[in-house]
Amino acid sequence: MTTTDSTSPLAEPAKPVTGWSGPSDYFTVREYQAFDPQAVVDVLRGRVAGAMFRGMVSPETCRTLAERFWDSPHRRKRGVEAPGYFLGAYHYHKTTQAYLRESAEVAAALDEVLDVPQNPLKHFYGGLADALAPEGVRVRLAEHDGSQACRALLRSWHGQGEYALAPHDDRSQCTEPQQADFEIQRVVDHHVVALNICLENGNGGRLAYWNIQPDDASKRTLGLHYTGSPYPLESLDGIEMKWIDVNPGDVYVFNGAHVHAVEPNTDPDLRRTTLAGIFGLADDSTVVSWT
Repeated sequence: MTTTDSTSPLAEPAKPVTGWSGPSDYFTVREYQAFDPQAVVDVLRGRVAGAMFRGMVSPETCRTLAERFWDSPHRRKRGVEAPGYFLGAYHYHKTTQAYLRESAEVAAALDEVLDVPQNPLKHFYGGLADALAPEGVRVRLAEHDGSQACRALLRSWHGQGEYALAPHDDRSQCTEPQQADFEIQRVVDHHVVALNICLENGNGGRLAYWNIQPDDASKRTLGLHYTGSPYPLESLDGIEMKWIDVNPGDVYVFNGAHVHAVEPNTDPDLRRTTLAGIFGLADDSTVVSWT
């Protein structure tokens, strides 16, 4: 079969993405000056697109976690699909067994880095668990056959194109056929929520967030049904988009089914490093998290 390179003048432009777009009272990232777990529940329940907790993590904790990440001998480099460095395990495009094996292999190294007096991950998930407990909902790591998912990813994007991390959605990868036996696939019936804890950022490094949850027809047309990445920029023309400023110490959550991307820093010597994860309702009484 002969293919045409997307950069060729003969290549057809990508068709516009179609899907669900929310009204103005939904498509916003509400800002808070202190952590409010109920605001996270609102994102989890699909009442609002996102929530930003400004300065939730102290400068000292941010600095310690970032330094430990960059000094860790277990830090790895990620390839061209999302250029950057990371510590942890990605479930993306793997079998359930491979992901859980990698999660177990890196658990001790990750725990060592996260061993700080004010662990923001414990604070976040602990607050969420307390907010959901009256509803009879518990919060835990995703698991399968007695093995647990990775608790978090430390990562830094260094791509220097128009975006350091290309436009993508987080829901598509949760339908990976190789993970049909993994409970995270039940989350797609609810809302896939992305968690990001900013540890360091330079000039730029904003979140780009589009008001579109692509439908299956668009994903299949673009060949992104199981990956959700990358959406060609021309396919997003005309779709409402917000720029979200991100500063060290900020913690933010958003509905990951929307297309989103990360802006590169204007100075390539400056780094944007986050502590991140994904979570959602696997059923009416269980929130699971993974990476």
